[in-house]
Amino acid sequence: MAITEDLRTQLQQERARRELTLGSIRSHLEEQPSANTVRACARSWCRDITALAETVISAATSTETNE
Repeated sequence: MAITEDLRTQLQQERARRELTLGSIRSHLEEQPSANTVRACARSWCRDITALAETVISAATSTETNE
């Protein structure tokens, strides 16, 4: 299966965005003063990302229903 240049570029952009995002989260975690606050902060990130995913899903579902 050949990967077109457009697809390769898109995959590289997605990977770069993911690495930037994870790098930002990692920096935030490294700023925490203790292991307990790192864990609490990580749980907060997970909660926020899950809530964001639910919002995106709801928006996509309502768009599909309206079409």
